[in-house]
Amino acid sequence: MQYRRLGRAGLQVSELSFGSWVTYANQIDVKAARECMAAAYEAGVNFFDNAEAYAAGQSEVVMGEAFKALGWPRMSYIVSTKFYWGLAEGPNRKNTLNRKYLMQAIDGSLQRLQLEHVDLVFCHRPDPHTPIEETVWAMSDMIRQGKALYWGTSEWSAEEIRAAWEIAERHHLHKPVMEQPQYHLFHRRRVEKEYARLYEDLGLGLTTWSPLASGLLTGKYRGGIPDDSRGAMQTMAFLRDQLTDTARNEAVARLDGLARDLGGTVAQLAIAWCARNPHVSTVITGASRLSQLQDNLKAVDLLPKLTPEVMQRIDELTLDLAR
Repeated sequence: MQYRRLGRAGLQVSELSFGSWVTYANQIDVKAARECMAAAYEAGVNFFDNAEAYAAGQSEVVMGEAFKALGWPRMSYIVSTKFYWGLAEGPNRKNTLNRKYLMQAIDGSLQRLQLEHVDLVFCHRPDPHTPIEETVWAMSDMIRQGKALYWGTSEWSAEEIRAAWEIAERHHLHKPVMEQPQYHLFHRRRVEKEYARLYEDLGLGLTTWSPLASGLLTGKYRGGIPDDSRGAMQTMAFLRDQLTDTARNEAVARLDGLARDLGGTVAQLAIAWCARNPHVSTVITGASRLSQLQDNLKAVDLLPKLTPEVMQRIDELTLDLAR
């Protein structure tokens, strides 16, 4: 496992990381989470990603219990959370990035995680109804109070990220240093085109999510939706059209042959492809069982094999189907 700086920040994150979306508290309990986190940590993973909204706060509870049981030195791992969606109905309680919500949401997350601080905190989506300046001040104050160490955004536009950075620069506040966008072989434009100027101009780092396109890039959906898959979950019904897309599944089948030639699986190839991008600080992987996690982590073995010729071949098979 190699380590990369989080953009221009000094923090070093493992090139592959382990996230909890969908799985924690939905598919795996504390015992299974602890087992997977221990295996990831042993393999060199030092970043564990979470969010307030995952499983309505229970994902943070599961991860917090796992951290407590594992007893790792706090300096040895990085943990994140994200805010926007909220956990309850009512004004100032959901779909907002206003100061009142943010300053109280961090306290709730720290309690569930059983931590004194998180290393990374993200604004989970942009809030068109709150001035960006208000959000920037609140996030900077969160860091000043020692409740978080770095802050960033998730799925913000390049224009919104630059606006937040410039407000922080003007008022000498803590700047956003990272963005968490979706990034995989079929979803490229934002990372490769829209954000292109931000890497050099602002030193933006990326903690990318969904490298396997919610499982499409594992090949498991080539014959339909398996009963035990994420696509079969009622809460994930919105993904089914994407997962069963004929053209993309045919491309996955061709990628599978290329992956085998390289000595890996199509899932490992897809994860390694994301990590091959020099602007990506870490690729967040997910797993509902230990064997799946162990297979995903072997993607690091394919990274040296992604030569310019192999990357060109991957583009030939997928670029026309990407957005």
